[in-house]
Amino acid sequence: MRPTLNAISQELTTKILDESKRLLSEIGMEIRGSKLRARLLDYGLKTDSSGKRILFPGDVIEEAIRSAPKSFWLFDRDGQPYTEIGGNNVHFVPASSGLKIEDHRTRETRLADSKDFIEYARLCDGLEHIAYLSTAFSTNKDIEPQISDAWRLYMTMITSKKPIVSGAFSENGVPRMVELMKFFRGDAMDLSKKPMSIFTITATGNFRYGEDSCQNLLDCVEAGIPVEIVPVTLMGLIAPVTLVGALVFHCVDVLSGITMAQILKPGAPVLFGGAPATFHMKDASSPMAAIEAQHLNVAYVGIAKHLNLPTQAYMALSDGKELDAQAGGETFSSALLAAIAGVNSVSGPGMLDFVLTFSLPKLVFDNEICGQSLHFVKELNVKDDLPSDSLVEELLAENHLITSPHTLEHWPKELYLTDPVIDRLNRENWEERGSKGLYARACEQVDKALLDYKPIETDPKIDSAMREIIISGLNEQTKLPEIPPVAQAHEVSETAAKRRRGGRRRAS
Repeated sequence: MRPTLNAISQELTTKILDESKRLLSEIGMEIRGSKLRARLLDYGLKTDSSGKRILFPGDVIEEAIRSAPKSFWLFDRDGQPYTEIGGNNVHFVPASSGLKIEDHRTRETRLADSKDFIEYARLCDGLEHIAYLSTAFSTNKDIEPQISDAWRLYMTMITSKKPIVSGAFSENGVPRMVELMKFFRGDAMDLSKKPMSIFTITATGNFRYGEDSCQNLLDCVEAGIPVEIVPVTLMGLIAPVTLVGALVFHCVDVLSGITMAQILKPGAPVLFGGAPATFHMKDASSPMAAIEAQHLNVAYVGIAKHLNLPTQAYMALSDGKELDAQAGGETFSSALLAAIAGVNSVSGPGMLDFVLTFSLPKLVFDNEICGQSLHFVKELNVKDDLPSDSLVEELLAENHLITSPHTLEHWPKELYLTDPVIDRLNRENWEERGSKGLYARACEQVDKALLDYKPIETDPKIDSAMREIIISGLNEQTKLPEIPPVAQAHEVSETAAKRRRGGRRRAS
């Protein structure tokens, strides 16, 4: 068996679901996308007396839950099966929505460009415990925003064969991104059968779905792209400050999204997701790593598992501004909670500052945190240690078990062996190696990973065709940014030297 977490009782789960269904049937949701609204009305859904909100009857919601797959497979760029999303399978993935990056060379926090994103993708490709990539942060410094989502998807696909969590930030973004992914499949049907990406659909809150979310949901479902329904449930602002009340509002947003997806295409893969936060009354901030937000995460995941639906959550992240004790504590606690709760897709590694700032040093640190969390939830089985007579005899004879056949056989898998970013040295050895703190060790691992990156090949004709699709969406820009070459040893050495001379961190 594996460790599990029961954050909510079956009785309370039933009450929350019943209340959510009641609200959807009596109050409904405002669906601002005209095409999606028309499809729902054509299906037979009714509006409230004002004609503004669409009502979702309980039997329609229940049929949608039955129709939604309990699990589905993601495939890599080559169309090979990569991983199953569902059950208690846990996958950590970098969070999306970052607006800035913390430059590990200067410790400056600034707008990101394509060079930053390529370095992130190359780093992420080699991280063992980061299951797949995301289009993690915007690159609006050197690309027009209306094609930024497609440009970042392109950069991930030419850098790594891993699946991708992505999404469109405009009403017309999904079709362009679908065209890019089709280059690595036989046709649209093949892409639908072998999805390489999960797209985020953000529930707007206030009992409505905005135009962009509506159109993106429609486009994704029709293209066969799995979607995660992600309400930004702000406790105390647009959702009740109490946990049960917030869970009801959260479930209303997700269940309506799942129902709409199944009306559009029965059997469409959908994740029961979320990005909750508390609204901090004193500072007017929205902490996503707040303990109440984490409690809400594991509680709605429990509700989703009651419904046998795949899950997503924003966890393994920090609201802190740098890789410090706060970042470590918030990230490890929520990553471990996510692993024990069996969250299928955990969005968070690499993120600081209310998911506004992405940090490569934090990503390599988080890779270790995620690895330890995954290690903790491994199946607990007998391994030649019950009965223990032979081990007792050897201990009494030798006064240790270091060279025991049992130790030699099992220690490589039983003990989690950390990368140097985690300090496991005694003080004397630590001092001999320069007394390096966490941030310095993390930066060194970033540099090493960038040096170790092995480029993948993309057919030049496919690459050119992908770039043409993106170029066609430009307004004033005349060309795309250059893709930087793979890092060389001398560049890394120069960076390390500058860091030793002392880079200063400043916000822009």
